[in-house]
Amino acid sequence: MTGRYQAYPEYKKSGVNWLESIPVHWEVRPLKYLSSCNDEVINEKTAPDHEVEYVDIGSVSAVDGISKTEKMVFGSAPSRARRKVKDGDVIVSTVRTYLEAIAPITNPPENMLVSTGFAVIRPNSNFDKGFASYCLRARGFIEEVVTRSVGVSYPAINSTDLINIKTPLIPINEQQKIANFLDHETAKTDTLIAKQEKLIELLKEKRQAVISHAVTRGLNPDIPMKDSGVEWLGEVPKHWGIGALKHIVKQKRNSMVDGPFGSSVNTTEDYVDEGIPVVRTVNITNKGFNKENLMFMREAKFRDLDRHAVYPNDVLFSKVGTIGNACLLPIDVPEAILSTTGSCKITVEEHDYIPSFLVWVIQSMNQQLMLIANSNVQPFLNMSNIKNLTIPMPPVREQKEIIETTITKLEIMDEAIIKSGSLRSVLKERKTALISAAVTGKIDVRDWQARIIKEEEVA
Repeated sequence: MTGRYQAYPEYKKSGVNWLESIPVHWEVRPLKYLSSCNDEVINEKTAPDHEVEYVDIGSVSAVDGISKTEKMVFGSAPSRARRKVKDGDVIVSTVRTYLEAIAPITNPPENMLVSTGFAVIRPNSNFDKGFASYCLRARGFIEEVVTRSVGVSYPAINSTDLINIKTPLIPINEQQKIANFLDHETAKTDTLIAKQEKLIELLKEKRQAVISHAVTRGLNPDIPMKDSGVEWLGEVPKHWGIGALKHIVKQKRNSMVDGPFGSSVNTTEDYVDEGIPVVRTVNITNKGFNKENLMFMREAKFRDLDRHAVYPNDVLFSKVGTIGNACLLPIDVPEAILSTTGSCKITVEEHDYIPSFLVWVIQSMNQQLMLIANSNVQPFLNMSNIKNLTIPMPPVREQKEIIETTITKLEIMDEAIIKSGSLRSVLKERKTALISAAVTGKIDVRDWQARIIKEEEVA
């Protein structure tokens, strides 16, 4: 990382693993000497109709910051929505620390609350807020947090251990120089990352458009068409059938069910490190079954809930929140179980309908599904809605042709998405490396000045 930048003239051992050697005039101190922690919580007597803007752990990352907030009234907010924040704070997740949920707070609304799963670090006069925002996102600091965490499935660190992690103590004007340098350099990287993310989204939209066209129009642009009588379908090939989804479901017990109620599977003792995979909505994606963060259930509990079991080539369908994600349970997962009513499974008669074709049809119905969804806090579909969905019914032979032809097109787009995703990852890694190099003193930016672009360079 020092290639483009100059190192400090002289270094000394810091005695701290994540800092290694530091410039000779730097010192180290536990974080508690440079900041306070968890200073403010909202009053429990706050009016129930008071609106708050809530930040949960799943919406935060060290690279991207806070990606999403949720507006809600205090009376219906989660019990963990309690910590108050202000400009200059840094929130550090103390639970599920492997998620690296750390972010600076910049000009927040007065009603912002964050989860009690965060430690709210508030820099004091010896800790510049800009420098703090980068220092606590340095790779070494994050690794310290993770290393000090306790627990396997739900690793956590208590706030006392967190604020005892040693951090650099350096002159305040030098902290500000480092922060200004990183503001400038990371902004350029963020622009490049945003361009790749926009390209990825465009490619994904095009990918879905290809699928939607194939399952509603077929492959032959010259074939006679007819009005399907269904708004989302529009015209379909004249020889295709139209019917309710329930007509292609396999005629056997439990061919179309959703998950059990949450209370049936929520006890900690039901979950184990190895056992029957539990299908949650996070595992159901339009790119296929996501095996990351899989949870597992005791086999005995699985047998108690076997009516909710799923098997290879069953169609999985998310019906709460993010409605319409669909995929197949892959053949390398011999059996699994639905976790809650947020997901359902459909077993089809394969001589009438190919499961992977139904997956594409469901993915193409997103807007229609949202229109018919019930909604209170979040949209949801009941099983009656799903059974009566109107779908196209081309001949099975034609379904196979559509799948074979379309997969070839999708593979080309998927390759482009992967390349853009790889470039995005490289850019994020460079950003993280630059932050770490600057806040640990591996590069000297005290004399750095932002390069002013001349008018003739822009023209």
